[in-house]
Amino acid sequence: MKFDFYLPTRILFGAGRLNDLGTAKLPGKKALIVISAGTSMRKMGYLDRVTALLKKQGVESVVFDKILPNPILEHVTQGAQLARQEGCDFVIGLGGGSSIDSAKAIAVMAKNPGNYWDYISSGTGKGLTPKEGALPLVAITTTAGTGTEADPWTVITNKEEKTGTGWECTFPVLSIVDPELMTSVPPHLTAYQGFDTLFHCTEGFIANIATPVSDALALKAIELIARYLPRAVKDGKDLEARQQVAVANTLGGMVETFSSCTSEHSLEHAMSAYYPKLPHGAGLIMLSLAYYDFFKDKGPAKRYGLMAQAMGENISGLDEAAQAQAFLTALKKLQQACQVDQLKMSDYGLKPEDLEPMAKTAWDTMGGLFELDPYKLNLQETVSIYQAAYK
Repeated sequence: MKFDFYLPTRILFGAGRLNDLGTAKLPGKKALIVISAGTSMRKMGYLDRVTALLKKQGVESVVFDKILPNPILEHVTQGAQLARQEGCDFVIGLGGGSSIDSAKAIAVMAKNPGNYWDYISSGTGKGLTPKEGALPLVAITTTAGTGTEADPWTVITNKEEKTGTGWECTFPVLSIVDPELMTSVPPHLTAYQGFDTLFHCTEGFIANIATPVSDALALKAIELIARYLPRAVKDGKDLEARQQVAVANTLGGMVETFSSCTSEHSLEHAMSAYYPKLPHGAGLIMLSLAYYDFFKDKGPAKRYGLMAQAMGENISGLDEAAQAQAFLTALKKLQQACQVDQLKMSDYGLKPEDLEPMAKTAWDTMGGLFELDPYKLNLQETVSIYQAAYK
């Protein structure tokens, strides 16, 4: 048994912990604050709170507010240019996964020459190493979905290529996870984000590089999502539910650090690259039953049973096939409880003729995750999963 354990990020977790930004050790004196192009960070007062807490420490700030739900290369380039122009010595990602992922990529390009895609190792990327590292990053998450506050990964879209990458330099140096900031997330987004967390953990649990550490974290997070996500969807002000879902989210980021996602994420990234208005978590939900049904008799049945048990299913006395089916049952029940069981690809414009090209794109842009599946898919099997999921 061999595995590495490395997580250099300091995480401040708990209701009200945003206030610690006013006293925590920060990595610089001028921050580029990266937020989405939407209105929520200003409307909810989160941006004003962050800038005021920075001022309390004598830290200046500049805001970059163009980030889309599926972040794009153009905005990484613009954000990095602004950071250099303004002399920023660290970056703050404030918001959901798209803002924090973008902040990571911007932090890299603020210190390295060329185009960000020069440093992408798949698709049309050149696979270069960012030799100058990255500006230090502070992550302040206002959603519970990506776990990006506890991992080095960042996902950016360039035309029809949506791919993830990361380096040691893109681990945040400090992350603040304050569940009070998540109470304003609307029910449907709470559900999409929560299922993204769930699938980070289920994928990380069946991945062929799973470790004892990632297994323990994944099962706990799966348990918390199954128990508390329906409550958070039903009542966004339920702080206990928000806290537990936030814990699961951060654990999910650690699962991505110590294990990995599998090809379910490759498949969804291709979907939302083709159709950028498709929320990532929604796409994963659309895929999930067909995806896990395909793999249930191809190796991970015992692990399916453990996930089913974590989700509250009684697997006592069941054979492996029945245990695997129990996980699919639990997954379907959770989708129903969160009112996302009727999501359709066609509602977002996806067409049957897109499925084969998307499968090829998934292989071309995030083919590495297919190597981590419990069973090696071929292209036609990949298409068949899309076909089974399509409605």
